[in-house]
Amino acid sequence: MSIEPAGRARPPDGSTRTAIVTTFASDAHTWNLVFLQLLLEEAGFEVTNLGPCVPDEELIEQCLRRRPDLLVTSSVNGHGYQDGIRLIKKLRTVAELEELPVVIGGKLGINGASYVEELVTAGFDMVFEDGTAAFHKLLKTGDAMKRVAPGERVPTTVDELPREGMRERVTELELVRESVHRGPDPAATERQHAKGKLTVRERLDILLDPGTFMEVEALRRHQATGFGLERRRPHTDGVVAGWGRVHGREVMVYAHDFRIFGGALGAAHAEKIHKVMDLAAAAKVPLISLNDGAGARIQEGVTALAGYGGIFQRNVRMSGVIPQISVMLGPCAGGAAYSPALTDFVFMVNGTSQMFVTGPDVVRAVTGEDITHDALGGAEVHGTRTGVAGFVYDDERTCLNDVRYLLSLLPASNQELPPSVPAADPPDRRNDVLLDLVPTDPAQSYDMAEVIAEIVDDGEFFEFHEGWAPNLICGLARFDGHVTGIVANQPRHLAGVLDIKASEKGARFIQMCDAFNIPLVSLVDVPGFLPGTDQEHGGIIRHGAKLLYAYCAASVPRIQVIVRKAYGGAYIVMDSRSIGADLSYAWPTNEIAVMGAEGAANVIFRKDIAAAPDPDRQRAIRVEEYQRTFMHPYYAAERGLVDDVIDPTTTRPTLTRALSLLRAKHIPAPYRKHGNPPA
Repeated sequence: MSIEPAGRARPPDGSTRTAIVTTFASDAHTWNLVFLQLLLEEAGFEVTNLGPCVPDEELIEQCLRRRPDLLVTSSVNGHGYQDGIRLIKKLRTVAELEELPVVIGGKLGINGASYVEELVTAGFDMVFEDGTAAFHKLLKTGDAMKRVAPGERVPTTVDELPREGMRERVTELELVRESVHRGPDPAATERQHAKGKLTVRERLDILLDPGTFMEVEALRRHQATGFGLERRRPHTDGVVAGWGRVHGREVMVYAHDFRIFGGALGAAHAEKIHKVMDLAAAAKVPLISLNDGAGARIQEGVTALAGYGGIFQRNVRMSGVIPQISVMLGPCAGGAAYSPALTDFVFMVNGTSQMFVTGPDVVRAVTGEDITHDALGGAEVHGTRTGVAGFVYDDERTCLNDVRYLLSLLPASNQELPPSVPAADPPDRRNDVLLDLVPTDPAQSYDMAEVIAEIVDDGEFFEFHEGWAPNLICGLARFDGHVTGIVANQPRHLAGVLDIKASEKGARFIQMCDAFNIPLVSLVDVPGFLPGTDQEHGGIIRHGAKLLYAYCAASVPRIQVIVRKAYGGAYIVMDSRSIGADLSYAWPTNEIAVMGAEGAANVIFRKDIAAAPDPDRQRAIRVEEYQRTFMHPYYAAERGLVDDVIDPTTTRPTLTRALSLLRAKHIPAPYRKHGNPPA
């Protein structure tokens, strides 16, 4: 068999080549390794001799860590031969998957005859040749050998290689899967960890119940060419997709792998996402995305952008049908940022996740403003200023655990009720602490969050948008084990007034609860809408109408509890009986009126006060008169505007009974394509 040069194995820059040698045989054959080492060193290689009988995984780990130019494995006739053949195939697959520069499998006979049995390279073919001289020539000159042409005679021992059976195929499949699960080279994983970020499969291990993940299209590779893409075709194409269980319930999930193409979206990558989104819609199960990508894959051009269009269209089609959760664990730039904005819930992590349509470089080029990624679109920005992020955390593990908790509160789809659990907290538990918690003076502040913690099961409340529009509290809790949405004014912030941000926050939350069959309880202590030109010019009419629309459109059970103040239009908007609340209760501290007594007296008795010898004393008299006439605790109840005035200590038992009564509530919706809410 002749040797024909097919390329140079020696690096063009003259740098030292590296090699690893080992054998599958026993210690008695270590002289083979010495012989190979001498040949390699004579050819200018820096040689690592691992010795005989190295375990498979250790040898593969050494190859991945050292990434040698040559790997020479020696076996002998008889002992170790079958193991050698098996591992040579395994190493060949690893070389292809991991893009190792060169791998050679060799068989060195104890009689001194030598021929290369398996040779795999990245860039050109290499094959076996009989005789020590031929192998020596390869090492000495750096020439590679062409693959044997069909019909050519190969060495006898190679003729005798066993044919692959099912076990060998399964072994190869397992190797491929191991490589896919391992991901790119260890250096990429180290870079990911150095940024404080977990790898894609580490994230899935936290999110999903152990052993439940079923991956789809794990072996998918892109088909793009140009810009070197044809030489880089890793499995998964940078996104891991499939389904698993959370608390025993099925969910679909896709997760970007930043180590592969920076998690950027290409055509194959997008098609995998489309696949799991379609499966989620068909199976009617929640969809979770773990986002950590650099946007569209520029090398693939406009086809990558088209992939985003398919994602957006599916986000909208599934809106209100299945819960969609976006978990931001890295950058999300350009068009990619719109998909999370279309989903129901957005989670972010401080320091590692960012979202923006135009990045800092574009901002700098267009406006001259110098700004960091975090300052432009970090978790703090979206958690406190824009309202894009509903939940913000300091680490990924806590974030993913709270995603699991949120899923325990949500139905799989809009065709189910939220999951209920046995309640350890007695449903008729009284709330004596409330008598001292809420001041009777409407001008004094208190923490509404403490009221909520007192009345819900076990004091557990999962708050949404805690850092954004804190004057309105929104979140999920349980009453007697059943999930309930709570909307409450917070007197500790802006006295609990409604403003633009609070209106948007409340409207979004109410629409989510209504979509997924979650009853609503509104705890009211609101002095009105926030006055000011910034609010009026910012569109408080339009934004306030969003909250009003959401309440009026909600068909789930709705219960109002007026804790203290309920003035003017804000009282009506906060789910009053007149806009469809099923039941309305009030504490004896309630003040339900068009406005506060002092403001009302100044309007009604303006002339009387101005003409009085002592205007201040006359104003006080008129204020007290207005309060006594129009704002006593039973005024609204006498006129049927509330169903009952209740003892605050019975708030939990009252709500539990009312929610139980309304659990089967159903209001058929009028035929229409959709409403046209204020935008």
